[in-house]
Amino acid sequence: MKKALYNSGIYCYKQLVKLAAWRNPKARKLTEGQKSVFPYLEANAAPEGGYIWFHASSLGEFEQARPLIEAFRVKFPAKKIALTFFSPSGYEVRKNYEQADLVCYLPFDLPRNVRRFLDLLKPCAAIFIKYEFWGNYLHELHRRQIPTYIVSAIFRPTQLFFRPGGGMFRRMLRTYTHLYVQNEESRALLAGIGIDNVSVVGDTRFDRVVEIRRQAKKLPLVEAFCGESTVFIAGSSWPKDEDIFIEYFNRHPEIKLIIAPHEIHEEHLTEIAVKLKRPHIRYSQADARTAADAQCLIIDCFGLLSSIYQYGSIAYIGGGFGVGIHNVPEAAVYGIPVIFGTNYHKFREAKELIAAGGAFSIADFDAFDTLMQRFANDPDFLLRSGKAAGEYIAANTGATRRIIEDITPLLQQ
Repeated sequence: MKKALYNSGIYCYKQLVKLAAWRNPKARKLTEGQKSVFPYLEANAAPEGGYIWFHASSLGEFEQARPLIEAFRVKFPAKKIALTFFSPSGYEVRKNYEQADLVCYLPFDLPRNVRRFLDLLKPCAAIFIKYEFWGNYLHELHRRQIPTYIVSAIFRPTQLFFRPGGGMFRRMLRTYTHLYVQNEESRALLAGIGIDNVSVVGDTRFDRVVEIRRQAKKLPLVEAFCGESTVFIAGSSWPKDEDIFIEYFNRHPEIKLIIAPHEIHEEHLTEIAVKLKRPHIRYSQADARTAADAQCLIIDCFGLLSSIYQYGSIAYIGGGFGVGIHNVPEAAVYGIPVIFGTNYHKFREAKELIAAGGAFSIADFDAFDTLMQRFANDPDFLLRSGKAAGEYIAANTGATRRIIEDITPLLQQ
């Protein structure tokens, strides 16, 4: 009965997405992408299969998968790699990812789809990232005796696995060959429901941000803008974030501001410009001279933020007054203090960075103003906070290596 309800729920979700596609561009891309999966695999999948299959829901999870994909590529150059996404925001950005032999959407988790997908892919291993629990895929992988893992997973007491009546979801967890979790709390929760094939290895995203820092691009235009100034960088910002730090910026001519908003459509960029009371310029419209003359640089393109953080003295990460904060480690890896709003409690790295003294949560403009004034008036505090952020990131690397060492013997069989 419960399995039938689960399948009915997935089918209804599929139909709702199809209905939403009439008006919602994201739903339309998902619907069209789902239609293309099996023709794509029939045309491109190797008949012998043998893929190491990675599944990441969206772009953030892909960044956690990426260190593993690239490590496996080096360790097993002859192995083929398949990468699937559920969200268009991941697939559209990484559909041409050169380290994967196949990249496509994950078909909806319905029994017929699952069997057809696995028949075409014939994976030698399946690796799910963080929160991906698809019952039919997991049970069919288990039935076919395909080693299946979840990495960078994190569990909370409120999840269905730990509630009365959550037996179906607990059975999903028992299909994994091994679970690699981020923290001790997750291990203890799983032990409490009888799941002990668990290792606490941390989050592969820390390995990724260290690699990003190593590969950070030099950006001459940003260097020209910064000069010798103290630079405040706001990454992945939303309007409510911008209301706070732009007001502070307008009152403090001693700092320069770089804004990389989460959404860069024209309406949002215009909204930002209206709020600014000091000279500003868009990245796409600037050259070295005009950038140097500006006091705020608005990043109106994708792909630069992770390198831009290297020029900052302080970083602000957006999303904390709405959807939840974005990528905190991406900034902290540069050894600068990080600020964000109040919606951070689901993010382990944010909580631990606060405890380490490298990050700060603010509830409103007054709290932000107080913190910024402390940074300005106490250079040692600013230095200590940045050092704490960098040391926290360094102390949490190594998950990729530990997972590779564990899984390698199975892939060598």
